[in-house]
Amino acid sequence: MEQEMIFSVSEANNFIKALLDRVPQLQDIFVRGEISNYKLYPSGHHYFTLKDAEGAMRCVLFKGNALRLRFRPENGMKVIAFGRISVFPRDGAYQLYVSELSPEGAGDLHVAFEQLKAQLEREGLFDPAHKKPLPRYPKTIAIITSPAGAAVHDMLRILRARWPLTEVKLLGVRVQGTEAPPEIAGALRYANRYKVADLIITGRGGGSIEDLWAFNDERVARAIYESEIPVISAVGHEPDVTIADYVADARASTPSNAAEIAVPDRNDVRARLTALERGMTKTEESRLSALRERLTALEQKRVLRDPMAFIADKRLLLDYTQKNLASLAEKQVGERRQRFAALCASLHAMSPLAVLARGYAVARMANGTVLRSADEVTVGETIDVTLGRGSLVCTVNETRGENNHGKKL
Repeated sequence: MEQEMIFSVSEANNFIKALLDRVPQLQDIFVRGEISNYKLYPSGHHYFTLKDAEGAMRCVLFKGNALRLRFRPENGMKVIAFGRISVFPRDGAYQLYVSELSPEGAGDLHVAFEQLKAQLEREGLFDPAHKKPLPRYPKTIAIITSPAGAAVHDMLRILRARWPLTEVKLLGVRVQGTEAPPEIAGALRYANRYKVADLIITGRGGGSIEDLWAFNDERVARAIYESEIPVISAVGHEPDVTIADYVADARASTPSNAAEIAVPDRNDVRARLTALERGMTKTEESRLSALRERLTALEQKRVLRDPMAFIADKRLLLDYTQKNLASLAEKQVGERRQRFAALCASLHAMSPLAVLARGYAVARMANGTVLRSADEVTVGETIDVTLGRGSLVCTVNETRGENNHGKKL
């Protein structure tokens, strides 16, 4: 009997791996499924599971292939993975080694755009409150674009035609390819560091989404957001919308439109100045006409035609006023003197001294209390009697309870 071959676990796993690696259909295979258990390790490798309603498959996307991704894989995302199926001998489990990954139903660029847009919006990079106003009459404009493109020539032509007083500085960069984003971001930071302008225009002419992708790069978006100088984004044509458009302080539909937004039209300014000049001239003419009419009216006044006669009239009026004031003052003084005399007479009539002067007297006890009745003193008590002129110190010899009319005192 032929002896059966016995495999170790690792030999069996390697044997199965060799079998699978020889199947052509498993070396270039597309697999559709939903991502779950997604994990990104510090090594840069991505591990996840693709599943559908009836099964699941372990997948790995190594760092070298992951760097080519334009979107960020997430759990629940439906994708199509391309790669090869093989066995990992150590675990004895087969898995899909992914070399390409794309979202199902939408391009990877579209997904990457929406993911970055949502992220930056959450961080506040699109907040209107952060956007800076554009200078009305910029002295210097920095254009960050390709020096070889048609867009820069269109912008320069329009800027010179509309407002030739503005100085234009071109900061040449690449606007397409992997080198473009760091160059654009670097030019933005350079312009801010050295204050080369008071307005920046960055953009390029039209193209495919791949051609415009540099302006959907996170590095460019953050450089625009951090710029202290106002930035106009001018990428592609009207339908083209990039992340830079959302972050910039102003969006132009085309590079030519950016030049129109950046500076005023000198013809419009000249027309406004002409209108202001006409308005000011009309206002001044009206004011001068009113002043002429007032001057004519003043010339007819007697004070200007015969100033000495006017002074003589005023002197007569002054003399008359002085006489009236003197007469009025004398009259008022006389009236007040009479009133004062009457008040003095009334006051004198009511004075106790006047009563005493008519022969009456005031008797007071030793403590100064005025006596009103004979019952208030006793025989032998000393009292003071005040007369109209002088006073007496008297001793009471007798008290009488009634006066001459028979009434009690």
